[in-house]
Amino acid sequence: MQRFLLHWFVVTLALGVAAWVLPGVHVASLPALAVAGLVLGFVNAIVRPILLLLTLPITILTLGLFYLVVNGLAFALAAFVVPGFEVASLAWSILGALVVSVVSWFAGAGAPRHERKGRH
Repeated sequence: MQRFLLHWFVVTLALGVAAWVLPGVHVASLPALAVAGLVLGFVNAIVRPILLLLTLPITILTLGLFYLVVNGLAFALAAFVVPGFEVASLAWSILGALVVSVVSWFAGAGAPRHERKGRH
């Protein structure tokens, strides 16, 4: 449960940074930001893997660049579902997903790792 809450906080923080940095990404309030972080985490966990599987041939043909579009579509889907979270276009959605990914990566790099006991 603690790991879930930490992940949700990091995604919400990253989404807030994206809304602050990018003029095409807008979050109306803190509750909308919290819900958007939760929905974005859900979309990334459930919907994005399905999209990746369906678009695998295109992703391979574009040498992985289409992966950015898939992330942007997941970001746009979260914006479509959450009232108070808006994205101006697919391009802003792709940039927003990129900012969220980079901020989440930096925040996750500083988080402590859980090690399994008993296996070495």
